[in-house]
Amino acid sequence: MHDSVPAARLPAADVLYLVGTSGHPNFGDEFIAASWLRFLARARPDAEVWLDCPHPGLASHLFDGLHPRLRTTDTLWRLVLETTQMDPAAADAHVDRVVTSLGSPRYDLGLLGARRASSVHLIGGGYLNSIWPHHARLLRAARRLGELSGARLAATGLGLSPVADAGALREELAAFDHVTVRDAPSAQLARAGRAPDDAFLGLPAVAGFPGEASAPAADGEVWVCLQSDMAEPGVLDDAVAAVRSALTGPALAGRAVHYLEAIPGADRAAYERLADLVPEQNFVPFTRVWQEGFPARPGQTWLTSRFHFHLLAAACGAEGTALEVSTDYYRVKHQSLLDAGTGWSVTPTGSRTAQAPARSSSFADTAAQLHRTKLREAQELYPVADAPSPAPTNRPAGRDRSSPTGRGLPGRTIGRLRKLR
Repeated sequence: MHDSVPAARLPAADVLYLVGTSGHPNFGDEFIAASWLRFLARARPDAEVWLDCPHPGLASHLFDGLHPRLRTTDTLWRLVLETTQMDPAAADAHVDRVVTSLGSPRYDLGLLGARRASSVHLIGGGYLNSIWPHHARLLRAARRLGELSGARLAATGLGLSPVADAGALREELAAFDHVTVRDAPSAQLARAGRAPDDAFLGLPAVAGFPGEASAPAADGEVWVCLQSDMAEPGVLDDAVAAVRSALTGPALAGRAVHYLEAIPGADRAAYERLADLVPEQNFVPFTRVWQEGFPARPGQTWLTSRFHFHLLAAACGAEGTALEVSTDYYRVKHQSLLDAGTGWSVTPTGSRTAQAPARSSSFADTAAQLHRTKLREAQELYPVADAPSPAPTNRPAGRDRSSPTGRGLPGRTIGRLRKLR
């Protein structure tokens, strides 16, 4: 398909186009985007990097300084969101027409810019599923761009469950040069290889990582986060009751309690109902955690429904329980981390009593291995174009020094990897 593209239309080699859900803000999504931008700042500092996301204005503030040539836009996201109320066939035709034929002043300049990219990369997250079925047209738009420009198409660390149309999803992903997903149901749906969640790429940016793998979970501070978004009816009431039972029980009595916000507002609702147990000064809003860094350390206890808080806190050696807020979307997400070996307990939907927090003493080491696996995938996608510069003195912890370009990536990690251009 790509070999037939006229040479004059081939994209420049120094334009990289990322697509993600940044700017909401949502800590997990923002952490994934920041992880890729930090990596590209090391691997491709001279590249022009575009991040196409729903809220490019806020994204420009969130990621300011992470890559020297970062630019943000919402071209593909605006196009896809425009199809939300359309008949599926009409929506597909609309995306095809706008991307390939142009003719709309609302999109043309952005699409012409996207055609300059050497790669279009859908970064990780759980945004392609039946909850937001129109988001799947991001794959379609990327596919059309690849047909026009010859850009390499990549998707990494996706969570695809619950799925609306597995056949259509597989058809779109089959056109991609590189696909990985983060959990077993997604791998089965997409017939793609599994790889760690994209957040593992950014673990060295977390001050508490790596935690002490052999250190026991000593009594320490408690961190809480419960979400009101994405929760099934009545589940938040049960989750608040479960956390209250844990905070007032003998195991956690007398320990300092903090509340961490991943999504402003959506996570404040539960805090208001637990405010008698959590001092106001111990409420940590999103902006503060974004500026000061994720606070996890060994010895802490976490009670949270947030997937990426589970991932990062466990990687830093903290114990915890994951409180489910849905029986499909979040159950699959937390299960992927349990499968990876966090050792956390799970408090299922409907339970008004929290399960005793737990941990695996070896997960800090496992997380470091998962980081190296993710780093090799990133290096395979974006090998250093020129001769490598001298190694920086502040090289991130956990970097795999044995394979500078990541070649020889294990086949089980990659779903499809055709010859890179």
